[in-house]
Amino acid sequence: MKKLLFTAMLIALPAAAEDTRQLARLTPQAQEVLRQEMLDNLIAVNEILSLVAANKLKEAGEVAETKLGRSAMGKNARLPFEQRPGPQMPAAMHELGRNGHLAASEFAAAAASGERERALALLPKLTENCVACHASYRTR
Repeated sequence: MKKLLFTAMLIALPAAAEDTRQLARLTPQAQEVLRQEMLDNLIAVNEILSLVAANKLKEAGEVAETKLGRSAMGKNARLPFEQRPGPQMPAAMHELGRNGHLAASEFAAAAASGERERALALLPKLTENCVACHASYRTR
């Protein structure tokens, strides 16, 4: 019984902690678009890691560019304003997103050229801006 109570207390501790990240006030529609985009990005990062592990560096670079890199920038521009997360974000949050696209393109270029060591060194930068953004901002 004591063990169960202790476990329940440990589980409840993170929920009780105050979330000190800055609130990015987005419309509900923009929140949903951003949520789906973040899920798609996570799937792309997983695909890239799987390809790198399978020694398919050029394919990993193609995925990085098309799904995360400069090629993926601006894909929400055709949406109505209330659905577009970018223009509603704080400027620094939006900059982290842009820097993430640039980092993905840098990795993609190294991978496409077959520079394995350089591509591997750039691999952590694929998620560096993601981590910084998620650690600094929230939408709810």
